[in-house]
Amino acid sequence: MYIVCADMEGVFTPEIWINMAEKTGIEELRLTTRDISDYDVLMRKRLKILKTNKLTIHDIQSVIQTMAPLDGAVEFIEWLRSRIQVIILSDTFVEFAAPLMQKLGWPTLFCHHLTIDPNGTITNYNLRQTDSKRNAVISMQNLNFKVIAIGDSYNDITMLQKADRGILFSPPDTVKNEYPDFPVSYNYVDLKTIITDIIQNDTNE
Repeated sequence: MYIVCADMEGVFTPEIWINMAEKTGIEELRLTTRDISDYDVLMRKRLKILKTNKLTIHDIQSVIQTMAPLDGAVEFIEWLRSRIQVIILSDTFVEFAAPLMQKLGWPTLFCHHLTIDPNGTITNYNLRQTDSKRNAVISMQNLNFKVIAIGDSYNDITMLQKADRGILFSPPDTVKNEYPDFPVSYNYVDLKTIITDIIQNDTNE
């Protein structure tokens, strides 16, 4: 039996921090896990930028409220969930995710959480687990699931490598070229085809 473990940002939703960059005009906030492979380095940079510019959790949440899922994402998740179990594994945070999860139809989400002071200043981030995406895949495999993993960024690679089948979805060329063994999809139609072929081929073996 298969289960799908998929990233959120870049697969089903736009990048939150890029939307923050567009709202605030702070270009450094455009950097994501598609650009920087070390998540701690990236988050420390973000926290410093937020502190310097006196941006609070409320500023970020107000931007997230205006965001919508990627075109076709809601329909794709509905199609997927009618056929197979789905878990979203994301390096986003509980304090960010609710509006987007609502718009996606409340799929199951595993992510992290933030430390926020009484003024709304984000003072730290807290990982649910180190290398949490890969460890979630291992847990699913220990429950006798075969895992199809979908991601787009450097922080998805260990998840894709550990999964029974890994798929890159609209990755930047840097990620695609560094990890050429993964099939690549740039739209949900092709992604449906890849997933269907995986399940059908396994059934026929």
